[in-house]
Amino acid sequence: MNVAAPAVAPWIAGQTKTLLAQRGHAWLLAGPSGLGQYDVAMALVRAWLCEQPTAQGACGHCASCHSIDVHAHADLCVLMPETVMLEIGWPLSEKAQDDIDSKKRKASKEIRVEAMREAVEFSQRTSARGRGKAVLVFPAERMNVYTANALLKTLEEPPGDVKFVLATDAAHQLLPTIRSRCLAHAMIWPNDAAALNWLQGQGIAQNKARVMLRAAGGRPQDALQYTDLCEVWPHLPRAVQEGNVTLFKDWSPAQTLNALHKLCHDMLAQRAGAAPRFFEANDLPKTGTWHSLTQWSGALANAMRTVEHPFNAGLMLEALVSQGQLALNSRA
Repeated sequence: MNVAAPAVAPWIAGQTKTLLAQRGHAWLLAGPSGLGQYDVAMALVRAWLCEQPTAQGACGHCASCHSIDVHAHADLCVLMPETVMLEIGWPLSEKAQDDIDSKKRKASKEIRVEAMREAVEFSQRTSARGRGKAVLVFPAERMNVYTANALLKTLEEPPGDVKFVLATDAAHQLLPTIRSRCLAHAMIWPNDAAALNWLQGQGIAQNKARVMLRAAGGRPQDALQYTDLCEVWPHLPRAVQEGNVTLFKDWSPAQTLNALHKLCHDMLAQRAGAAPRFFEANDLPKTGTWHSLTQWSGALANAMRTVEHPFNAGLMLEALVSQGQLALNSRA
């Protein structure tokens, strides 16, 4: 999951300005991963709490902005899975940190109901800085049913000085009652030219940026995950066709399965006469049948069920590549 980017992208700034011009106590930012949901959510809470905000957003230099920069703002409550908080650098509660440090339990991959109850209590307090309070939930789909239900009442009848922003890559996984209590905003998908310019602004050469952006399906922040893979990405289809497992030797099962899904998608698109999305057409084999490719697609979908807990990662990798080799070389 890519939650933060090195610089503010122009489509992020534009959406922030648009949303700040509108009223509402709860926003739901939704769209595919890599479009900047977290960045827009942070920009909103920074502006809501800023001492000198403008139409464009927070000033960036007041005491409130500094407190957010160091992840210590008294009027901001951030609700994330503990794994995400540790990844980004947000501090855990003292009890949660003690539990994880003492190995009583692992960091949670869900937003825990205890954290949500603390957020509800936070929303009922008086603002420490007098600019109101903000609650940021990301990724919102990581709320289980108990956590979501704990939020519902406060979301429906919030105290007068608190605002909520929920950001998600999977809005369909949220409870309908959560979605209905928020103003929805569909994240803007930047065009390729804007995305490429932004990636080059991160110091990435144009030819690499093009490969990375294509590998990510046009989602610029997700493209950053392909920095180390862009050299081998164009060679991946041929490697699978030849059954070459060594190309994937340093990849995790999840990375491998994701790449094979994309290859299978493009092969099926090519069969249907459509343009491929993740690979250049010239890099794709011209073999593979409807039957072999759809069977491979089903096998990949089944593999997704155990990708987080593979019985044997090496054997899983060999099986996945072998299935792809058979599918790509089928002619009947």
